[in-house]
Amino acid sequence: MASPEDSEPAQSIFSRLDGWGSSSLPPMGLATLITALHWRPFQALPMLFTPLLVFSSYLSLAGFKTDGAAMTAAWSGMYVLLAARRKPTMLRNKFTLRGAVRGTAMGLGSANFVAGAYTYANGDREAEGDERRERNRWNVYKNE
Repeated sequence: MASPEDSEPAQSIFSRLDGWGSSSLPPMGLATLITALHWRPFQALPMLFTPLLVFSSYLSLAGFKTDGAAMTAAWSGMYVLLAARRKPTMLRNKFTLRGAVRGTAMGLGSANFVAGAYTYANGDREAEGDERRERNRWNVYKNE
């Protein structure tokens, strides 16, 4: 049995939103679901979101977490609006595997929008810049 000293402190909802918004995994997950839904039969408009979400994931990994969160929020919200326009013809179509994937994509897109918007609204670009200079991942910043 775990003692109270060993357990992690509870995180607030705002710290969880910030963690979700600055992570690179949620946009990649949404890009994967969008690809699964719209690859066959190929639908060009929804497939335009996939490379944009992959790029926002790259921005988060490169240290531009606020900008990556903003891009994730924008494109995830746009995808949810686009996907909400389509109505299944029958109620039975909602309870298929494709309907479950579509619902998951819309839910993940909504969560990405909320978390990305929160992270963007509360982001500190100067602190991110200092963190990038300190980390100097790709030796971009010469000894300053």
